[in-house]
Amino acid sequence: ILRRSKMEKYLIVTDTTSAMDQEIAQKNGANVFITSLSKGCDISQFGQVEKFLEKVYCRTKNIDCVINTAGVLKLGKLADRSVSDIRKEFEVNYLGSIHVAKASIPYLKESAGALLLFASSSYTRGRALYSTYSSAKAGIVNLVQALSEELINDKIRVNVINPARTNTPMRYKVFGKEPEKTLLNPVIVAKKSLKVLLSDITGQVIDVRNNDD
Repeated sequence: ILRRSKMEKYLIVTDTTSAMDQEIAQKNGANVFITSLSKGCDISQFGQVEKFLEKVYCRTKNIDCVINTAGVLKLGKLADRSVSDIRKEFEVNYLGSIHVAKASIPYLKESAGALLLFASSSYTRGRALYSTYSSAKAGIVNLVQALSEELINDKIRVNVINPARTNTPMRYKVFGKEPEKTLLNPVIVAKKSLKVLLSDITGQVIDVRNNDD
């Protein structure tokens, strides 16, 4: 449960179409404000992210935590993909995280809050057919490490979750049905994410695996 000393925390979750986001939103006692592309907030558009956060802040006068897990995965050889398709993927997977981070900073500075972004187990090594996805996720890790240093004097904690292959709709869409026992349960990701938000750590890559509590 996320609590302030005298009031409940206010948690922003983007991309609630994912199983991980739904679990994060359900597994805590905070006041949760959720958004996604289907709800009218495209994180590839900075203005839309900014407007959403402004709307929440006008209502709550406080934003404690912001989580972004939005992402798209399209497999294919770079030579075979259109530039527009690659650009859109990059705008969501990398620029989207920058937009969320930048728009969140004024509010998290005020609350001495926390920002949590998501990488992928593919960030550690580029692989065939994943070139744009894995490189964007590697960029997010570097982004978090840099931001944690930039924002340390503002008392904003910035970390990145690195989940193993997870049971999500996005994965099913790309890879089809897989044995559930081989995939990470999104509940585990949600619990670890909330634990990180409550901690004092910053600038860390937190691996999440099936044997985690």
